[in-house]
Amino acid sequence: MKTGRPKVPVVLSEVQQQQLKTWAASRSLPHGLVRRARIVLLVADGLTNQAIAEKVGLSKQMVGKWRRRYLERGPADLHDEVRPGRPRSVSDEDVAELVHKTLQSKPNGAIHWSIRLMAEHTQISCPTVHRIWSAFGLRPHRQRHFKLSTDPFFVEKDRDIVGLYLSPPDKAMVLCVDEKSQIQALDRTQPLLPMAIGYIEGVTHDYVRHGTTTLYAALNIATGESLTACKRRHRHQEYLSFLKQVDASVSAELDMHLVVENYATHKHPVVKRWPAARPRYHVHFTPISASWLNQVEIWFNLITQRAIRRGMFKSVRELVARLEQFVQQYNTRCRPFVWTATEESILEKIKRLCQYISETRQ
Repeated sequence: MKTGRPKVPVVLSEVQQQQLKTWAASRSLPHGLVRRARIVLLVADGLTNQAIAEKVGLSKQMVGKWRRRYLERGPADLHDEVRPGRPRSVSDEDVAELVHKTLQSKPNGAIHWSIRLMAEHTQISCPTVHRIWSAFGLRPHRQRHFKLSTDPFFVEKDRDIVGLYLSPPDKAMVLCVDEKSQIQALDRTQPLLPMAIGYIEGVTHDYVRHGTTTLYAALNIATGESLTACKRRHRHQEYLSFLKQVDASVSAELDMHLVVENYATHKHPVVKRWPAARPRYHVHFTPISASWLNQVEIWFNLITQRAIRRGMFKSVRELVARLEQFVQQYNTRCRPFVWTATEESILEKIKRLCQYISETRQ
């Protein structure tokens, strides 16, 4: 037997029902809005306030409140009302002054602002300083390094090397050649603490240096395969010896295009005479301060990360053996690097950097 005043039925149009179902099934909308949409849908299905309260986990009075508000104002009133909150404690002028100090000044006795230093200087709380810096994208503790080439023939060399990468010549092999010098055979003074559940690997900060080696490498851009050699010294004699090793391993029917950097050993008169006396050799120098155009630098980064940086070597011989093992395994599954930068994209990037530099100096 029903008791109490009869409730006004809620009749939903097709559009309203679809909107409320979307809200009720959402995982990104506020939980309160989702629950209110469910209440209205259940009311439209003819359930009593008591039954709805048990389903949604609210009191019968709260269900009745949202029933009445929907009947009076519609779906828009299901959203939370904007609450005033407490007044702002930091004015727009304070924000502008803080940003100006961050950009145009440095603290006494320090090279950059920190959140604590700025908070002490401006009498603004640390969380507020952090929020302002985040809103304006300010990170005084960070630096980004850049290097602009001063080569007067940068455009010509860029076009030459990128052309080799994107459209290699027929019946020719393109090799990126360089050396990684002063690779240290480092060993720690105490045993390694192995990784365990809840613990990262532990190594002492001090080490013993057992000597160095120089790794010479020639990267075939068509296959990704590398031809390498480790030598004790870093002179033009060793570099020329490596070129002869490369020459012996490549078919005499192929032309050789070598992409090399402007290091002194690469431009030694003896070294320059050797390819000049062999018609099949074509040497392409990267622009000054643009070693990133040489693909072998990508390969050097790989071998540094995977075989050198965290290695522990008791002798140079052990270091050389580790490098040779890495090269052998790498060549069995190597792939060529995908070069996507065009001459135009490189020049456009440099143009944007130059514009940015000129704007900061005005």
